[in-house]
Order: sequence, then C-alpha cells, then structure tokens
Amino acid sequence: MVPLRALAAGLLVVVLWASAFPAIRVAAPVLGVTGLSFVRLAVASLALVVCAVVVRARLPRMRDLGWILACGFFGMAAYQLLLNQGELDVPAGTASIIVAAAPLVSVAAARVLFRERISAVTVLGSAIALGGVAFVCLARAGVSLSGSVWIVVAAMVVQGIYHPLQRPLLARYTSIEVACYAMIAGTIMTLPLVPFDVAGLVDAGPQSWLAAVYLGLLPSAAGFVLWAYAVARMPVAASTALLYLVPPIAVLVAWVWLGEAPILAELLGGLVVILGVVTISVGPRVLAARRGRPGPARRQTSRRGQEAPVVERVVGS
Repeated sequence: MVPLRALAAGLLVVVLWASAFPAIRVAAPVLGVTGLSFVRLAVASLALVVCAVVVRARLPRMRDLGWILACGFFGMAAYQLLLNQGELDVPAGTASIIVAAAPLVSVAAARVLFRERISAVTVLGSAIALGGVAFVCLARAGVSLSGSVWIVVAAMVVQGIYHPLQRPLLARYTSIEVACYAMIAGTIMTLPLVPFDVAGLVDAGPQSWLAAVYLGLLPSAAGFVLWAYAVARMPVAASTALLYLVPPIAVLVAWVWLGEAPILAELLGGLVVILGVVTISVGPRVLAARRGRPGPARRQTSRRGQEAPVVERVVGS
C-alpha cells in the first residue's frame, strides 16, 4: 500500500512540473531565454543549498566532478536553454508531450554508457512513443514549419541523456546532494551568457519575475526534494505511473492559464507517447513476472548505507 503522505508529495510534484511549461511561456519572452534560465537555476541552487545545509550534505569528491559537470550541462543548462527557446513559439502543452518522450533517449544513453541490454519490448515501446512524438510535432499547422518544435525535441534529447548520467552519482550520494551539485554546475555554466539578456532582466515586470522565481523555487528546488521523499517511500511502479500525469495536467494548466486550447490530433499523439513510455517502463517487468524471474533492480545502495532511489522515468521541467 502506498503511504498517503508519499502519494500526496508525488502528486504535488506532478502538478508543479506540469505547471512549469506554461510558466516558461509567461517568463521567457520577457526575461529572455538565457535570463530566465539563469534566474531559475540560481533560485533553485540557493534553495537547494539551504536544504543541503539542513540535511548536512557532503561536498562532492574530485573524482565525481566529471559526472557532476555532465549532469549540470545536459540536465540543467542545455535543457533549460533549449526548452525556453522552443517555448517561445511552441505551446506549453505540446512541449510537455514532446519532453515526456525523454525515456526513449535514456534507454539509448544507458545502452551506450552502461551497456544495458535493450529488450524487444523496449524497442517496441520506443517505436510507439517515437511515432507519437512525430504525430504531435506535425499536429499543429505552423509549428511543424518552424524550427522551434525541433528545439523542444533537442531539449527532450538532452533531458533523456541526463537521467542515466545520474546513476553513478546516486550510487554514492543522496538525491538531494546530486540535485544540488547538478543545479549549481548548471548555474555556473549559464552565467557567461547572462549579458545577452541583461536588458530583458532589467525591464521585466513583476509577472515575469514571479514566474521565474516560481520556476526556480517550486518546480525545480521543491520538486526535486519532494520527489526524493516520494520515491523513497513508494514502489517504483507507482512513482513511475504518477509521472504519466505530467503531460495531461500541463495541457490543462496551459488551457486555463494561457488559453492554449489543445487540439484532438495533439491529444491523440500524446496518448501514443504515453503508451510507448508505459510499454518501456512496465513491459520488461511484466514479462519477467510471467517467466518467474525478478524484474530489473529497483534501487542502488549508496556508500552511506542508504538506498538511493533510481527511477527509470523522471520528467522534470
């Protein structure tokens, strides 16, 4: 049975991550792509540093700096910049559906980095989800003719690469420590680009600044902390299933907040994406259960004697 508090924390994270897509649509055109990325990452870094002090987090070891820099680049700096740029033209709901396909890339990256075996079920799920992504990309007239949708696809790719990059770090550090290290690294990488958007930062009104601070404080910082709490107390299947709710909630929030009404073809494509990702996440376990074998390992044990949750599908924004 799933603990009620853990379920509540997980559902709150889903809403926070879903709301990030329309919030980007509010802040990016005014603060600028780089300006929003830096403000969001800096606010999140400060909040996570406070959390790290409270929980007495450790400083990273020198030998892990390469993995931390890679996580900071792919999961924070590159992802934020690409998503912000893409959402200047791509509707928030559309962007959330495309980003939901990040596990496709995670599977391929895990194969290259850690020699993980790719099953026939995973290949089938990847093909289904990829077809859904293509359908979503072509659903809206005009969007497919611009390069913005492909920038969102690039954001999905770097997000997918980021998830398996965390694994070596999660074997030695807690989830909060890894999030803090990566967020700080991403902030530092984005800092040199801030002068390009100084004018936007100076001239931005309260609404844009509030959206940027909201993105850094809640979807980013609080989202990571709450998600670490939730997945540590829930079965992996339950926490994974919760994340399938991010795209539909993002579409609903964007509709209410921004008036971006979804179109039928887009919703159908989103369902195909979710079906593909569900096949990738659940299919191997179902087959293993039918054959009487244990499924894939769900957790890695850290050197502190704690269990660091390894979630097969994480869709932060």
